[in-house]
Amino acid sequence: MNRYHIFETVIGWAGLAWNDAGLIGAHLPESDPGIARASFKRRFPDAVEAEPSLAIVSVATDIQALLRGEKPDLLDAQLDITRVPEFNAKVYAIARAIPPGETLTYGDIALQLGDKLLAQQVGAALGKNPWPIVVPCHRVTAAGGKLGGFSARGGAMTKLKLLEIEGAKAAGQGDLFG
Repeated sequence: MNRYHIFETVIGWAGLAWNDAGLIGAHLPESDPGIARASFKRRFPDAVEAEPSLAIVSVATDIQALLRGEKPDLLDAQLDITRVPEFNAKVYAIARAIPPGETLTYGDIALQLGDKLLAQQVGAALGKNPWPIVVPCHRVTAAGGKLGGFSARGGAMTKLKLLEIEGAKAAGQGDLFG
């Protein structure tokens, strides 16, 4: 059974969806809990709103802390990785290892996968990330200190806001916000 939980953060209402194997989705903060709730109903029509387990409460608490500028890594969050293609799972594993406040480029991840020419496929995989923030795709930037894309609501401005909260620098370049 798919379940979801909506919770408040300092920048809006976020959400997590899960099944018995782990998280199946995350939703970036919205100004209204109804928007986050409606998003889960579109993505997971069979999901029911439910009381979160201790594991889900822990992930929600870490997301709240991260959005306050603290540095939890969210690596304890159990993902139902069987729901994504193998290549995407490899990209997500690398992205999850990027500490808060740091970034990698799409090319950096491609190199870790063994071929710099995979950078575009890395971007495509991150664009399909079902667990934003938990799999911190916002920490992956384009080459040359450029921000790169972000497929979540608000696009690059949302990515910039998340990086700003974390105090991130762009891929070893200067301060993104200076």
